[in-house]
Amino acid sequence: MGDKITVHIADDHQILIDGIIAVLNFEKDIEVVGYSLNGIQVLEWFDANNADILILDINMPQLDGIEVLKKFNSKEKRPKVIVLSSYDDVKLVKEVLQIGAQGFVPKKSAGEHIVNAVKKVANDEQYFTDDIKEKMMQTLLNRPVKDNVSQDGVLLTSLTKREIQVLKLVAQQYSTREIAEEFHISESTVETHRKNLMKKVKVKNSVGLAIFALKNEVI
Repeated sequence: MGDKITVHIADDHQILIDGIIAVLNFEKDIEVVGYSLNGIQVLEWFDANNADILILDINMPQLDGIEVLKKFNSKEKRPKVIVLSSYDDVKLVKEVLQIGAQGFVPKKSAGEHIVNAVKKVANDEQYFTDDIKEKMMQTLLNRPVKDNVSQDGVLLTSLTKREIQVLKLVAQQYSTREIAEEFHISESTVETHRKNLMKKVKVKNSVGLAIFALKNEVI
């Protein structure tokens, strides 16, 4: 029992909540422990209870998902959050990531992806559907990086164009193999770029690179 991933669902449509519960109930290692129909209920529930994962709708009455996320940032205990939305534009994905979400799943594909999303996020990984990844990549790879010094004192212009491209994809949880395929380079070359990046921006792992990228608006 204690090994189960506990989940709370917040959405203003009972039918969607029931659908997600039905999908998750097939998983022996996942347990839905509650649900809320608006943002106020979410915060009140978490004041009295705990869940590992919060599946959070963006458009809810009384308090929307963005405001709920912001309020969790000021709390000591907070769940890992997977955002559900009818909209899947890159600007929204970026916004929810910057205020603490770990995953983003469009409602239209929730049934297909929600189990994987819950398991990945519970394992401290980010989760995006492939179509979201594709949209983000198209906008990210062509975006120029500001010519300035980062918050950590690292000169962003000291990074090569390829390093910035690799950094953007590392921050989006792309694997070494996926990055290699995207740029038609070898996996060892990707690893070299990754090591050089970690050295230049003074972090120890890919999570550090992702945080650096978000903090300095590289993505």
